[in-house]
Amino acid sequence: MQVISLIWGIVAIIGMLIGFVPLLGALNWLNIPFAGVGIICSAVAVGVSRGSKRMGVAALSCCTIALFFGLIRLVLGGGVI
Repeated sequence: MQVISLIWGIVAIIGMLIGFVPLLGALNWLNIPFAGVGIICSAVAVGVSRGSKRMGVAALSCCTIALFFGLIRLVLGGGVI
């Protein structure tokens, strides 16, 4: 589950970076819910794991960063009124 969460977080970061390109900021409307689901999956992965939780924590931080900066980009770009 941690590997899936990490892949999910990496895809969320890539989506956030694409959303920073001018005229592609609307992609954040899709990326923010994607990152939110990734946060939930990552939190479950961290809670369920018995061994090392490094990948789950990395995925959780990637999804949180993607969600936060995606929201900031939408607010600054005028996508959220």
